[in-house]
Amino acid sequence: MSEESIQIAVCRYLSNQYPGVIYTSESSGIRLTIGQAVKAKKLRSEGGLPDLMIFEPRGEYHGLFLELKKVSPYKKNGELKSDKHLSEQNKILDRLYQKGYYAVFATGTDEAKQIIDTYLNLKQTE
Repeated sequence: MSEESIQIAVCRYLSNQYPGVIYTSESSGIRLTIGQAVKAKKLRSEGGLPDLMIFEPRGEYHGLFLELKKVSPYKKNGELKSDKHLSEQNKILDRLYQKGYYAVFATGTDEAKQIIDTYLNLKQTE
């Protein structure tokens, strides 16, 4: 499964299982013309934004942000693999976490669904 197909499957799952949940996906993976890509870049604060953003507060968190992967970004010892792109994505996830969002990597559709289910079943903040 490609990351794109994982993202589509997870979005379909969200729409079917949680129809009232507000979410969006980062569009940086979409193939664009050079002109469109330049414009799209101007419309974001920076690169490395998470693939899926769920705007639903739960528990102590303001929302859930997932960086979807088809292969784990971690080595067997639990450390993040040595890769500039992964490092940038991890820094964004850390920054979002510091701002009160639940922000993590999710490997594959099943793990993403499990994280979403666990998160959305936390007590809703008032």
